[in-house]
Amino acid sequence: MENFILSEWVSANPQLAITGLIVICLVAFLFTRQVVARGIIHLTKRSTNKKDDILVSHLKPYRLAWFAPFIILNASSALFPEIQVVLSKISLFLILWLGLLTVNSILDAVNDLYEKSKNYNGVSIQSYLDLAKIFFIFVSIILSVTLFTGQSPWVLLTGLGALTAVLLLIFQNTILSLVASIQIVANDLLKEGDWIEVPSYGADGDVVNVNLHTIKIRNFDMTYTVIPTYKIVDVAYKNWRGMQESGGRRIQRSFSIDMVSIKFCEADQLEEFRKIDLICDKIEMKINNLKAYQQEHSDHFDSPLDGPQITNIEIFRMYISAYLRNREDIFHENMPFLVRSLSPTPTGLPIEIYAFTKTTEWTQYEYIQADIFDHLVSAAQNFGLRIFQEPTGLDFSMFGRQLIRKEE
Repeated sequence: MENFILSEWVSANPQLAITGLIVICLVAFLFTRQVVARGIIHLTKRSTNKKDDILVSHLKPYRLAWFAPFIILNASSALFPEIQVVLSKISLFLILWLGLLTVNSILDAVNDLYEKSKNYNGVSIQSYLDLAKIFFIFVSIILSVTLFTGQSPWVLLTGLGALTAVLLLIFQNTILSLVASIQIVANDLLKEGDWIEVPSYGADGDVVNVNLHTIKIRNFDMTYTVIPTYKIVDVAYKNWRGMQESGGRRIQRSFSIDMVSIKFCEADQLEEFRKIDLICDKIEMKINNLKAYQQEHSDHFDSPLDGPQITNIEIFRMYISAYLRNREDIFHENMPFLVRSLSPTPTGLPIEIYAFTKTTEWTQYEYIQADIFDHLVSAAQNFGLRIFQEPTGLDFSMFGRQLIRKEE
């Protein structure tokens, strides 16, 4: 009876009723926003649990306050028969898309909670959540069209069957990205936090985000490279995760020795080298072997080519190996360790160090590597060896001065 009287009053006073409806919607919005939403935010800030902070930050309670006026508008549309259809459809449409935004916010909150959990290991689920968002958007579009046309959603879906080829063309990248995301997760190809190099895209840095359509990489020069997800399975790239998980990073660097400075060691040189603590035992053994050979073949030992002669480059390689093994920041076992001579080149004889540091941290690794080569370059001259480098303008200037002095 009251509803009937209310509808009669609304029919008799349409302008006043519309004004009253607007006021009621406004009051409901302000109450929900200023009291309910603020209360939720206030309680969340006082809570020690961080999960509710993440949830509230994504849900945005102030935005949820819009549900109140839209629901009131839809519920009261029957009181205005002349505009009931318009009010009902508009309010339902707004409620539908506001609900879609809320669902997407919940999915974002789920992803944020997952990535900040203690068990998170870098395997992203954002690709699947993005796919769910696309699904909900598709459903919202269908329901919106159904709402305004009055057609059954099944009729619309049946009609879409004829547009399958067009839809496949439109969502081609999405489908490819979905397949690529499944391959990435199933084969553990990469995850957030990995250091990767993708030469074809000029990317060299850490993966900061993996979603359905893109992979975002922060390069070491603090620029960003964005690669389509489906492209990452088609191009060559290097993932440094294995190095980081092994606990050791490889040093593979060489310097060239001027081959003119490579000579057999004289007896007095060997005596000097025997004073080096790191290699004194090995030098002693070499000297004893040489003396034993000389005594055994004393009747015809008259050439430096006879017997187990020792070169200064051999002693230097021996010293490099002992120096590296004496360092606590280099792996001596369980990982490759090698000091070797490479093939001679026009710039000299390369001496290469192949070893692994006990740290994968970039700055420490570079410091260790620099410290090693600074020492070895300085130590080479103590073995009668010269480090090869291209002549500079100063070299030519000094050479010219020497020629002038000779002529004078």
